[in-house]
Amino acid sequence: MCICVNCRHIDKCQVYKFIEEQHKTKNKKINLDFIPINTLIQINVSLNMNSNFIDWDLKECLSFVEKPGSWIIST
Repeated sequence: MCICVNCRHIDKCQVYKFIEEQHKTKNKKINLDFIPINTLIQINVSLNMNSNFIDWDLKECLSFVEKPGSWIIST
């Protein structure tokens, strides 16, 4: 699970915007004025006969500031 969902910076983070674009979703209220430092994105690839699935998750970020439920406010 992406740690962004509980981060205070979710509504203005460039890395979160990038991950949303990879998931083909968009956050309407993103300002993109925040650039986090030392982020680690994990990419999980699942392959089967009918389709491929790629999941992008932010696993580490030195700019992370916990604020549970931040994603609820940013939508």
